[in-house]
Parts: sequence; C-alpha cells; structure tokens
Amino acid sequence: METLFCTMRDTLKSGGDLVLCTIIASSGSTPRGSGAKMAVFADGSTLGTVGGGAVEYESVRLAKKALAERTAFTHGFNLSHNQTADIGMICGGQVVVYFQFFGGGDARAIAFFEAAAEQFAERKNTWLITQISEGGVKQMGIYSREEGLRFLNDGIDDWDILPLVRPRAVLKKGEPSYYVEPLTTSGYAYIFGGGHVAQELVPVIARVGFAPVVFEDRPDFARKELFPEAAETIVGSFTDIGASVSITPDDYVIIMTRGHQADFEVLRQALLTPATYVGVIGSRSKIATTNQRLIAAGIPEAELSRIHAPIGLPILGETPAEIAVSIAAELILHRAKRTGEDT
Repeated sequence: METLFCTMRDTLKSGGDLVLCTIIASSGSTPRGSGAKMAVFADGSTLGTVGGGAVEYESVRLAKKALAERTAFTHGFNLSHNQTADIGMICGGQVVVYFQFFGGGDARAIAFFEAAAEQFAERKNTWLITQISEGGVKQMGIYSREEGLRFLNDGIDDWDILPLVRPRAVLKKGEPSYYVEPLTTSGYAYIFGGGHVAQELVPVIARVGFAPVVFEDRPDFARKELFPEAAETIVGSFTDIGASVSITPDDYVIIMTRGHQADFEVLRQALLTPATYVGVIGSRSKIATTNQRLIAAGIPEAELSRIHAPIGLPILGETPAEIAVSIAAELILHRAKRTGEDT
C-alpha cells in the first residue's frame, strides 16, 4: 500500500492522470477480496493488483476507458471457481470493481495521499476508511487515535468509525457501506542477528507489512546492502540493547544471534520490555537450559510463557529459507490475534 499511495501522490503532483481500481463488494462468497487496489496510469502501466487473471486484465482495459473519459464507474464480474481463487474468495460469485479517476494536480487527492505517506513514514497505527455509497467509492479517509478522522465529512465522526477499527479489515454493509482496513501499523520487528536466517527473513516479513530492523554486533552483518528491505540496520552490543533501541508494546523481538550466550543476553533483556512478541531460535533442550538460566537471573517464571520457542510454526523446515517462512507465519498469526486495544 505504501508504494501504491506514494506513487499515486507523486503522479498527481507531477500532473499525471490515473485511475484507482478498487474491489468494493462481492457476493456468493466471503468478501476477502474487498479493498484490493490497483492503479492504472496514463501510459498504461499498473501498480498493485485486484487479483490477477481475467478480472485484472479486464479491469486494466476498463481503467483505460475511465482515463480517456475522465470519469468514474463500477463494473461487476461474474466469476468462475478458478477466478474467485485469484482474488482470495472461497467459491463462485460476483465481484464489483470501482474505477475512480484522479486528475493530475487534484489538490484534495494530493493532500490525501500526502497524509497517507506521512503515516507510513511515522509508523503510527492508522486505518484507511473507504465509504461506499450508491454503487461507488464516495470518499476515502484516514483514522488514527492521535488525530482522529480526516478527509471524511457528511456528518461522519469518530464514533461511527471506532467500532470498525480492528487489526484486520472490516466491511460494514449498508447505505453507505464502509470498508475499514489497517493502513499503517506502528512498531518494528527487531531481528537480533544478521546471519543466514535473518537474511532470508527480512524480505519475507517486509513483504507482508512488518518493518524489520536488524541488530548486530558485527558491522559486516549489519550492512544495508545485505538487508535492502530493512527499515534500519544497527550495530550495537547484545549485552546492552537498550543503548540502541527502545522496545515498545507494538514491537516484535526475533532472536537469532550467532551464539547461545548472546541469545540469552538479548532474551533476558527482551523479557524486561513490553514487546508484543518475543521469539528465540533454538532446540528444545537449549530452551530448557535457557529458561533455567533466566529464572536464576531474576526473570519471573511467569514471564517465560511470553517466549515463542522454538520460534516459528511447526512446518518441519530445515533450510534458512524454510525456517524464515515458519517464523514469518508465526508473526502473521500473532499479529492477526491481537485485539483492537493492543494495536
């Protein structure tokens, strides 16, 4: 979403036209495809997706029509079983795509996408609110607890939106309907150790919306060139992580240093923070020994239940890439289970 919105902002600021294609409704199945977005630009290029396959191919054609006519409209697609799989639906049905034209220089649209870009940069918890009325996207807004509701009007206030603010997307049907989805999330995924698993993990979790930060005590393993998808790389001491980072309740701690002692040092400190997730790589025998050492070091036994170890979901992975997938899956599951208050 960040790349999509920032590119749209830059295109509009430079005077270019574009069309935003958004899945606004579906029937005959669970509406998991709702909210999917794709921008089509004046030169025919695209960014984002509404599912691929025949639906996307036809959507590009219709978006070019909207560009030529400088207009907005909806179009319904009757989907086969295979086409519903493209957009993440369960069985056959209909999906409705809204084609929204934005003209180059549109001051209100630029302000909206500029505000969205600022949220990505600041890493606050924010939600994208799409109001759907009379068969089309009437307006889009941004909600955060710090700044409230912005860019939505017509008598809508924070109390209308608050029940819909959840860690995952929510569709409230009616007239108007609202599609509320997380736009940005605060917090970072701190990866302690820059070895082979970390090098596989960073691009995977960055792709699914986490902001990875690699922390190493070896400069060669904290090079930005090694982790181009990382939000940041830090060279610091594993025995004093607080000197370099301040871990919040929205942060994830993933421990995979080059040695047991460093893993223990980071884990001991991590359990003194309010991190939402603490995971450590290693065998069950190593973890049992580590737990005994933690208790001896003064960590309350109740805190040990916070530790995800062995880290990752049990998919029997062995290679660094497979282990990275299992860890990413566990992070996604943990994030999905968090309540609205936690986010």
